Amino acid sequence: MVISLAHLGPVGTNAETAALAYAHWLEKTQAKSCLLCPCPSIAQTLHSVAQGDTKKAVVPVENSTEGSVACTLDTLWKLDHLKIQQELVLPIIHALFSRGSSINGIKTVYSHPQALAQCQRWLQEHLPDIALIPTNSTAEALDKISLEPTAGAIAAPRAAKLYNVPILANHINDYPDNCTRFWVMTLDPTPTVSSRISLAFSVSENVPGSLMKPLQVFSERNINLSRIESRPTKRSLGEYLFYLDIEGNHEDPNIINALDALTHHTEIIKIYGSYPVLFLEETDIEQL
Repeated sequence: MVISLAHLGPVGTNAETAALAYAHWLEKTQAKSCLLCPCPSIAQTLHSVAQGDTKKAVVPVENSTEGSVACTLDTLWKLDHLKIQQELVLPIIHALFSRGSSINGIKTVYSHPQALAQCQRWLQEHLPDIALIPTNSTAEALDKISLEPTAGAIAAPRAAKLYNVPILANHINDYPDNCTRFWVMTLDPTPTVSSRISLAFSVSENVPGSLMKPLQVFSERNINLSRIESRPTKRSLGEYLFYLDIEGNHEDPNIINALDALTHHTEIIKIYGSYPVLFLEETDIEQL
C-alpha cells in the first residue's frame, strides 16, 4: 500500500524533510511506502487531505524559538474531521546560501518568515543593513538567488545537494536546540498508544471567568497542560480561540471525565486527536 503524503513544497523544505523522515519511519516499522506530494502552502497541504486528494499531510505546528505556526492553527479550526495521527519533533538547522563568493557582497536575503525570525540575531550581527524578503518556503528562497550573485537564502543544509548552491555559513540559527513540531494529519487515524491530546475551543462570551472555568476542569483533576495559547476568532476584536495540549491518553477515565466537563464551559470544542510523539535526531536527517 502506497500512502500519499502532502507537505509544504517545493523539494528541500523542512516540511519535506519531516515528511521524508516520517516516510522512512513508516517503511521501517510498518512496511508501508509513501508518495510525497508537495503543496504551495500550508493551507493547501491541509485542504488536500480534507478533500481526499491525499491520505495524510505533514504540517508545522510550533517552533521552539518562534512559537506557533498561525496558518496551521487557523486552517485546522476551519476544517472539520482532520485528526492528528502522529507528532514529529524535527531539529532545525539553518544555513546561508549564495552564488556569490562571500558574505560581504550580500545585499538581500530571502527565506520563509519563520526561518528569518529564527536567525534574526545572526543576521543583525553579520548582515545588519541588508533587505530581508519573505518567501512561501525556504526552498523557494533558493530559486530566488539563482540569478542574483548579491542575494542570499536561508534554508536547511540538506538543500545544498538538492539545488547545487554553495553554503556560505552553516548553523546560523540563533539557538542551537532549535526544533519544530510537525503534525501528521489524516481523516482516519489508526488507533495507537498516545501520550498527548490536542484540542481547541471557543467560549460563548468574553466575561470574567470565561477562560478560568475551562482551565479549572483540568486543574481540579491534576491534568497537566503542556501548551495553551490564543488565536483571534476573526469575528470581532477581543474574541479568541484557545488551543491546548494535554499530557495523557484519551482512554484515561480522568481525561474522559475532564473533556466531558469541558463541554459545559465552552461554545465549540474541536479535539484534534490523541497521538504519540516521535523525536527525530540530526543523524536521521543526514541519512535522507
